Amino acid sequence: MFEQSAARSRNPLSDWMIRGSVSLIFILAGADKFGPNWVDFFRQVGIGQWFRYFTGIVEVGGAILVLIPRAVSAGLALLGCTMATAALILIFVLHRPWDSVFSLGLFVALTVLFLSRRSS
Repeated sequence: MFEQSAARSRNPLSDWMIRGSVSLIFILAGADKFGPNWVDFFRQVGIGQWFRYFTGIVEVGGAILVLIPRAVSAGLALLGCTMATAALILIFVLHRPWDSVFSLGLFVALTVLFLSRRSS
């Protein structure tokens, strides 16, 4: 019984490295939403530029939550929902399903990470 729980415990260093990597990716991606690179993309989406700022705030906020030990699950869930929404927008609004591969890949990776943390 005790051997099983000890085998399932995570290495703290690898946990921080994974969380730090996820956080860095989304801080950079979220901060980029505030620059001019994404203006045309969000214009094509058709909701308005406020959605670009909202997306940037959600990505940076989720990345910060991933760094807080008690809020990791909330951060991963928030970022996962963001990536799922990005994929859905690319597929159904912009009709560019091949462009959604990266978003879907991040969604799957975040979901696996979320579920692995919940099961241990």
